[in-house]
Amino acid sequence: MNDADAGVRSSEQLSVGQVAERSGASVSALHFYERSGLITSGRTAGNQRRFSRAVLRRVAVIRAAQRAGIPLSVVAESFAELPGDAVPTHDDWQRMSEHWRGELDTRIAALEKLRGSLGGCIGCGCLSLAECGFVNPDDEVAGRGPGARAFDGPAGAPRPPVLPAGAGRFAGDGAKPL
Repeated sequence: MNDADAGVRSSEQLSVGQVAERSGASVSALHFYERSGLITSGRTAGNQRRFSRAVLRRVAVIRAAQRAGIPLSVVAESFAELPGDAVPTHDDWQRMSEHWRGELDTRIAALEKLRGSLGGCIGCGCLSLAECGFVNPDDEVAGRGPGARAFDGPAGAPRPPVLPAGAGRFAGDGAKPL
């Protein structure tokens, strides 16, 4: 669809509804992006938001980054390097995506490591106490605050003791299976 089809000339500003329709982002997401400083708008005499057409490119970059799992705070840092409310150019996109690629590679490596260890967890049913990073002896993790937290231990921390073969909740300890 071109601008003539949408009833918008290139010199006109877009309403939040028009930006939502053309970008695929919800109105509430656009309001959030604006509150977060990712996009900006002007106001009419009636206090209605009006966006330049250039905001469509910024929203496209934001949505692409979100699909890749890039936090909005990182997108904001990248946009801060652009002059004013400049629309990201091809070269800007190349710089941003190269920067984000490193973060994605790190995340992918962590996910692949997790995927490789899942077989042990699924196979044993007891989280493979000899090797699992979720072991939490003496509730050490409680000191990190409330909520669910994985026990990876601080750098260089000793691993929990390895149980002898056959020891554990289900074998030789007299405990009944849950």
